[in-house]
Amino acid sequence: MVKIVTVGQMRKIEKAADASGLTYDQMMENAGRAVAEAILNRWPNLSGKQVSILVGSGNNGGDGLVAGHYLAEAGANVSAYLTHSRSEEDANLARLAKQAAEITTVEQDPRWRMLRKLIRRADLIVDAVLGTGFSLPLKGVAEDVLRTAKKVITDRERRPIVVAVDCPSGLDCDSGQLAKEALDCDLTVTLAAVKQGLINFPGAKAVGELILADIGITDDLEEFASINLELATRETIRGWLPDRPKDAHKGTFGRALIVAGSINYPGAASLAGIGAYRVGAGLVTLAVPAPIQPMLVPQLPEATWVVLPHEMGVIAEGAAAVLEKELDQTQALLLGPGFGQDPATEVFLDELLSAGAGRARGQIGFIHARDRKEGQISHLPPCVVDADGLKLMKRISGWPDLLPESSVLTPHPGEMAVLTDQQKDDIQADRIGAARSWASTWGHVVVLKGAFTVVASPDGRTTVMPFATPALARAGTGDVLAGAIVGFRAQGLPAYESAVMGAFLHGRAGELAEEMIGSDASVLAGDVADALPGAMMELIAITEQPEISMQH
Repeated sequence: MVKIVTVGQMRKIEKAADASGLTYDQMMENAGRAVAEAILNRWPNLSGKQVSILVGSGNNGGDGLVAGHYLAEAGANVSAYLTHSRSEEDANLARLAKQAAEITTVEQDPRWRMLRKLIRRADLIVDAVLGTGFSLPLKGVAEDVLRTAKKVITDRERRPIVVAVDCPSGLDCDSGQLAKEALDCDLTVTLAAVKQGLINFPGAKAVGELILADIGITDDLEEFASINLELATRETIRGWLPDRPKDAHKGTFGRALIVAGSINYPGAASLAGIGAYRVGAGLVTLAVPAPIQPMLVPQLPEATWVVLPHEMGVIAEGAAAVLEKELDQTQALLLGPGFGQDPATEVFLDELLSAGAGRARGQIGFIHARDRKEGQISHLPPCVVDADGLKLMKRISGWPDLLPESSVLTPHPGEMAVLTDQQKDDIQADRIGAARSWASTWGHVVVLKGAFTVVASPDGRTTVMPFATPALARAGTGDVLAGAIVGFRAQGLPAYESAVMGAFLHGRAGELAEEMIGSDASVLAGDVADALPGAMMELIAITEQPEISMQH
C-alpha cells in the first residue's frame, strides 16, 4: 500500500518511527541507499561517470551524501556541492570524502565557477538541496544554487540526468506550488510515502518518473497505518478483480443498464457500453432515444436495447415508466453520458429518481443519506451518474437523497463546480480536499476526474490515480470511464472499489493507447476503450514486489 501524506503527517510518522526504535540516522542511511539503488536500477552503467550531488543543509542533504557514498561504491566519480558548510563530525560527509570524492562548499565558490563546472561535466545530478519542509518563496543560497544549475543545464548541448531526493527542490510538498528555479527531474525517489505536492500541478511537472523508496517504516506503525489517503497501485487493486469461474454464464457477471445519448451526442452511449463490456460485464443494455438507436447498433452489436420516448432526439418525460420494468433485472445503472441539458430530459431524470426513492415528483425535502429512514431508501439499482446527468441532477431538489446509497458520481472539474457552486480554480487548488469533503456531504463516492483522478468515499477512504496524460484529454474518454465503473458495479464490486478499479484501468488504458498510436494528440476515446483489455492483463500478470512508477 502506498500512502499519500502531508508534510506535517510525515514529520509525525518519522518522529513515531524514531521513538519506536528506527532512529533518524537509520532512516537517513536507508533513504540514501534506496536513492542510490533506484538510480542504479535505471542507469546501471555509472562506473566512471560523473555524478554531481547538490547538498543542502538539512536531512535531505544528508540523504544525498549517503546516496553519493553508494554511487561511489558502484564506481561513479562523485562530487558534492554543499550549499552550507556541514560539521566536521558529519559521518556521512566524512565517509564520502574518504572515497576521494570532490567536496566543494558555497563559501569556497563565491562566483559559482566550481558549481558551473560540476554541472557542465555531470552525467547525472542528484538534487538534495531542499526537502519536504520547504515553502515558497525560494530565497537565499538555495535560490542562487538552483538558478545557476538550471541555467547551465539549459545551456548544455547534452542534458544530464537529474534525480531528486524525496522531492524536487523548490516544490512545496503540500500545495504543489513550484519555484521557477526548480530543476526538471527525470526521476524523483520519494521516501516512505508520497507527498501530496508531488501529485499536484504545477509541481508535478518537475517530478519526472516517481518511485517510492522504503526507509524502514512499517505498515503497523499507528501514525502510518491511520493514513486513509493512498495512491492506487496494481498490487493493491488486483485482488479486487471479480472472480471469473469456469462454469459462469452471462448472468454471473451482471447486467449493466446504460441510459445515455441524444441526437447531438449519440456516441456517448456506445463508448460507455464498450467500457462496461471490456471490464467484464455479462450483459450491457443501452437505453437510448429512438432516433439514435439504429446508428448505434452496428457500433455495439453485443448490446441489447431499450428504445426510449424522445422529444426532438432527447430523452423525454415518460421514459422513466419505460425503464421501470427493466430495473428488477439490472445490477447496476449508469445515467448521464450524452444526455444534453434539455428540460425534457431533466423531467425524466426527476421522475426516475423520485420514483426510485418512493416520493412524489416535486416533493420538497433534504435528508442526508446517512439519516434516511427505512422507507426513504432508493429502490433503484446501484447507480453511476456522469456528465450531463450530473448537471441535470443539480437542478433537482434534494438529489443526493434520491440516489441509492453509495452511488458513484464522476464529475470533471467543471461539472464539480456546477454541483458545488464553487469556482473551478478553487476545486483544482485542492482536488483531494474537494473530493473528500463533498463525498462526505453527499454520502456518495466521488470520482473527481483529471490529472491524478481522485476517488473519495463518504467514509473518508480516498485513492489517487498515478496517471496524468494528455491522451485522456479527449471528448468521450469520460464515457468510457463511466462505463467501466458501471461494468464493475454490475459484477458485484462495491461502489468505492468499482470506482478505483475503473479509474485505474482507464488511466492505464490511456497510456497504452498513447503507446499504441504513437502520439497522445492522436488518441481517441475508442482507442482508450480498446486498450482496457491490455490494462486488465497487466493486473492479472503481476508477479513482482509492489513498486509505484509513474511518469508525467
